[in-house]
Amino acid sequence: MHLKSCIFYVIMWTLGKEAFFMPLRYKVDVLEALKEKGYTTYTLRKENKLSQSTIQKLREGKGVAWENIENLCSLLECQPADLIEYVKEPLDGAEEGR
Repeated sequence: MHLKSCIFYVIMWTLGKEAFFMPLRYKVDVLEALKEKGYTTYTLRKENKLSQSTIQKLREGKGVAWENIENLCSLLECQPADLIEYVKEPLDGAEEGR
């Protein structure tokens, strides 16, 4: 699988309905990995494996729904950690190493 440095943000909701962001990055070029498994964007759409909007989000390096992560893991025979990783970013004004 090919590495790709795309950062996207998943919005997580707390019990109080406040949103916070978790920076995540694709570890692989998901569409390229699917292509290596024999799935073109055409077949993914025609076989209702992924929607056009999900495919576009993958092209743009944007986050996708957990249901789509499950589908991707099934198609690629992998675990979510094989596709995405958490990237810790320092807080504004904070020095690295603190």
